[in-house]
Amino acid sequence: METDGLRWRLTGAPGELFPDVAPPRRELREVEYLHVRARRIINRVPEASRLPFRYTINAYRGCTHACTYCFARPTHEYLGMGIGEDFERRIVVKVNAAERLRAELAAPSWSGETIAMGTNTDPYQQCEGRYRLTRRIIETLSAARNPFSILTKSTMILRDTDLLAAAAERTWVHTALSIGTLDDDVWRLTEPGTPPPRRRLDAVARLNEAGIGCDVLMAPVLPGFSDSPEQLRATAAACLDAGARSVTPIVLHLRRGVRDHYLGWLAEARPDLLDRYEELYPRAYAPGDVQRRVAETVRAVVEERGPARRNPRAAREGGPPSPPPVAEAPPQLRLLP
Repeated sequence: METDGLRWRLTGAPGELFPDVAPPRRELREVEYLHVRARRIINRVPEASRLPFRYTINAYRGCTHACTYCFARPTHEYLGMGIGEDFERRIVVKVNAAERLRAELAAPSWSGETIAMGTNTDPYQQCEGRYRLTRRIIETLSAARNPFSILTKSTMILRDTDLLAAAAERTWVHTALSIGTLDDDVWRLTEPGTPPPRRRLDAVARLNEAGIGCDVLMAPVLPGFSDSPEQLRATAAACLDAGARSVTPIVLHLRRGVRDHYLGWLAEARPDLLDRYEELYPRAYAPGDVQRRVAETVRAVVEERGPARRNPRAAREGGPPSPPPVAEAPPQLRLLP
């Protein structure tokens, strides 16, 4: 979890003007964009974390995707805002992200470690269409030949296919789409600001066809919403058909703060599931037997259908650069097969 919120300064403060950026405005209905200047943009992940990467970039804080379960919601509390509507409607924009990144990559202390994007809030949420911070970050990383990965729920990533393909010729580039379900009713209820799941499947196919390695995180799998064997098999099969190089199911986890928010939403949206969730989530993670059942169901589909289609570029002579080593992911994050 990044903690640079305390290091930000609002643009427009005395001595901190950012003249080439327009004043914040409500670009979308009931959405406010708050411009800040980050003092640092590359964030180091604590060594004790269970994540398979050590450095991240998040150009935005808050997310108009409005996923009910989003684990990043509590980060808005660091800014004195709420984790509910504020998280969805008051989006912090780090307007100097590309400039800070260029400076930090050039620092003698930086040794070119892999940088992950999309680890907190989505780098391709709607405001990326205006600010293009993610695109500028990709350009900067590519110019520096610095390896990176992107996780998103948005088909907007296809706008940057040209940059991603060029970057993949220079360094290690990895992309992943989050597709937890194909059920349109579940999608509309729990991820109201995201593109439809089947459009995301098309993005997986198009990225791999362009030579940009793309996997799928079936995440999160929501107990009672999207975890039936039939739903899991259908989603996994569709991801493989779309060319996903691997498929990773991750069952919902509810950490402190998010749990209360999610259960409050559930009490109104699906009160019939409230008792089940209170039983499943006395702690952040679902019981091991629930996680194993989901993982085994998806693994069976992968094994039945054979290896997922590989990145076409990997078959070319020379292939892409080998990915740099990263810490081994915990069981719930390991890729299948």
